[in-house]
Amino acid sequence: MEKPIVNITHWVHCQVVDYLHNCGYQVLTNESKDSLSQDELMRRSSRAQAVMMFMPDSVNDDFLHACPELKIVAGALKGYDNFDIEACSRHGVWFSNVPDLLTIPTAELAVGILLVMARRLHQADRVVRSGTFKGWRPILYSQGLYGHNVGLIGLGKLGRATAKLLQAFGVRLLGYDPIPISPAEQDALQLTQVKLDYLLRESHFVILLTPLSADTYRLINRDTISAMRPGAYLLNMGRGSVVDEMDVTEALCSGHLSGYGADVFPFEDWALPERPFVINKRLLSMADKTFFTPHIGSATEQARLNIAMEAAYNIYDALSGCQPRNAVIV
Repeated sequence: MEKPIVNITHWVHCQVVDYLHNCGYQVLTNESKDSLSQDELMRRSSRAQAVMMFMPDSVNDDFLHACPELKIVAGALKGYDNFDIEACSRHGVWFSNVPDLLTIPTAELAVGILLVMARRLHQADRVVRSGTFKGWRPILYSQGLYGHNVGLIGLGKLGRATAKLLQAFGVRLLGYDPIPISPAEQDALQLTQVKLDYLLRESHFVILLTPLSADTYRLINRDTISAMRPGAYLLNMGRGSVVDEMDVTEALCSGHLSGYGADVFPFEDWALPERPFVINKRLLSMADKTFFTPHIGSATEQARLNIAMEAAYNIYDALSGCQPRNAVIV
């Protein structure tokens, strides 16, 4: 009897491959750190019963038609806006994600980028490397965090984890989410849940921690930026298209925003037909006002191993005839 085929679209730790081999599957791997083309991805998945997918991948009707034996698309990710879940359901294909394991490392990175912006660490590093540093000078004075207002847009698992980490910095935490959290939860987080306009007006730093949806698409745009405190800093740790990069660029040029940091970018959001294909070049040129990381929110060794293993467990469930433990139901 032919072994079920599992296609893994991106590099994973060998423990994940070994687990799937030991389950009796034929495993196709991508040993490079680059994404496969969509044509190659479809070719390699055409006879597969399961495929493990990652942030750069996408699934739609065309892909599912080309992979008639598929039983599960196991996302090694949390946000799944690049994947047509309804199409999977129509084709009788499970879709699963990993809802919890990305939270803590992403919250850590959010605080790291916040500190970079609040203390101008990216600029300070360049001064030391420039060869012009001759010892202490009265330069690079920064705003700092202590005593300032930090607004968190999104109070799901990631927003709450970020709030907990920020408690040690002596900031006043404001939070916005359309879903209210209880007074007891607010007390535990040392956070006050407020309306969006109040958060934007009062916050020295605003951190985006939301998934991408119809309600959050370009939530930060010319109008909402104009409502922000002049000189505020903006960070995006949710999804790229929660911001309008052109409007952020204009606000940085005018000085209304003092800085912008991000780990996510609109060009990554494949499901949006109007998405850009590159990061705004003017934004990239503002090295003193911006700080970017290449979508590494969950990129710790243990977190990525755990995420891929959880996706592998979902594959085992589906190929054993069971509902995957992290199935996304529509």
